[in-house]
Amino acid sequence: MPANYYFLRQLAPALTRQLAGYRVASCFTQDKDELVIGLTNEAAEEFWLKVTLAAAGTLLALPETFHRARQNSVDLLVGLLGQEVTLVKAWPQDRVLHFCFRSGASLVFKLYSTRPNAIFRPWPTAAAELFHQRYLADADLQPTPPPDPAPTPATAPATAPTKAYPGLGDLGLAYLRAQGYEAAPAAAQQQLVNRVVAELEQPAAFYITRLAGRTRLSLLPVGEMEQTLPADDPIGALRRYSPLLLNRQAYETELRQVRQQLEKRADEAATAAQHVRRRLHTLENTAGYRQTADLIMAHLTQIAPGATEVEVVDFYQDSQPRLIKLKPTETPQRTAQNLYRKAKNQQRETQELAARADRREADAFRALEQLEELAALPPDELRPLRQWRRQHGLDAATAAKAAATELPFKVFEDSGFTILVGRNAQNNDLLTQRYAHKDDLWLHAKDVTGSHVVIRQRPGHTVPAPVLERAAQLAAWYSRRKNDSLCPVTYTPKKFVRKPRGAKPGQVAVERENVLLVVPANPFERE
Repeated sequence: MPANYYFLRQLAPALTRQLAGYRVASCFTQDKDELVIGLTNEAAEEFWLKVTLAAAGTLLALPETFHRARQNSVDLLVGLLGQEVTLVKAWPQDRVLHFCFRSGASLVFKLYSTRPNAIFRPWPTAAAELFHQRYLADADLQPTPPPDPAPTPATAPATAPTKAYPGLGDLGLAYLRAQGYEAAPAAAQQQLVNRVVAELEQPAAFYITRLAGRTRLSLLPVGEMEQTLPADDPIGALRRYSPLLLNRQAYETELRQVRQQLEKRADEAATAAQHVRRRLHTLENTAGYRQTADLIMAHLTQIAPGATEVEVVDFYQDSQPRLIKLKPTETPQRTAQNLYRKAKNQQRETQELAARADRREADAFRALEQLEELAALPPDELRPLRQWRRQHGLDAATAAKAAATELPFKVFEDSGFTILVGRNAQNNDLLTQRYAHKDDLWLHAKDVTGSHVVIRQRPGHTVPAPVLERAAQLAAWYSRRKNDSLCPVTYTPKKFVRKPRGAKPGQVAVERENVLLVVPANPFERE
């Protein structure tokens, strides 16, 4: 209710008493929707006014002190500097606060919930300077005529009595409903409205209350009352309310962010585990390479030279007949040998898939546990929430800092080493040609298209074998060989990688290389 007419009606005379003789010393903004005004008097006493004029909501704050930022701070309304306050008034039945100055200048705050603005005129006939210049019509903003005196029941109009008082707002209407307004006859409704308006014009106290899940400053005892403040000190009430509201808004924003983060983490981990389990089930319930090789070796005498297929009795499947495809250019023994090698790789893949499924299921379970812990934290308390976030690696400041310095590549951290993965051909060039240091380790799936992968060097440290293997798995995973059982990956210091003249985006020449054979995977599962 700070932007409500009836509160502004109490606040305006209090500001007049407080600020009479004060002059504007500074006027600046540190945010696109924020205007800060600093005033001082002959005794060097300060008074600060901070107004948030955002389409998502307005907020009038009167901080006792204010420290201007050294950066991202812009002076505004230069003609306002030095102006001496003589009067502050509220426009009738409107959400407008009007500052009048001795020179004839004026500053109007339009505190509407949508299209808010500040309008400054250096003198009455001068052109208006607008804080939000896109709202050009505000240059002609004028007070609405005051409402007619409250009608008596005999002369009450047929329309609802609340229509005559638009300043009642949702708090006034909620209070009327609590008084039985909706079920009352027309005459009683008018009497109720008149009584509530009288309470608003001469409030018994100010109340910080919760209504429909929102923290509000009210002139009426409605909702869940949290604090009762003296009615003769609207400035003090606003100074109690504004920081509390900002704290709770920050709490709700951070709570929503961390909840969404954990829900997304749990959902992604569970989905990844499902995919891995399905792949594992397929491998475990289909005829494997080893079974096929065993059948070939057991029926060698039935296979004619150069045959393209052979029908055998499958003793693994209740002696059912089975047709096996063969390569006419390859002996059955060579085919079986290749299948045994693939079976060995398939066994390793099965082990890798089982471990990955277990890991992702554990990640999903951990995220669900953290969601339960989050729900048990003290409500509306920002400090415990931030401490909990830091303890679980979900710190908002750390996340914001990381986002501010985010590289244009996929980034993974492993044992203190940073692994960068290109996103496309042009991004690969950017990674290899501009971001990679000559001593960084460069990796790429051999003989196929795929992402460039770079392990950034750490002075005095060699890349451990597990880190190299996991980076190679990433190079295989983000390549055409992603679905292979095993993938050869080239790795070499970046100084041995060059871009030939006229090469297409992403194409490079490698002068010296080593090759590592790995199972394609994303061991970090944080795409």
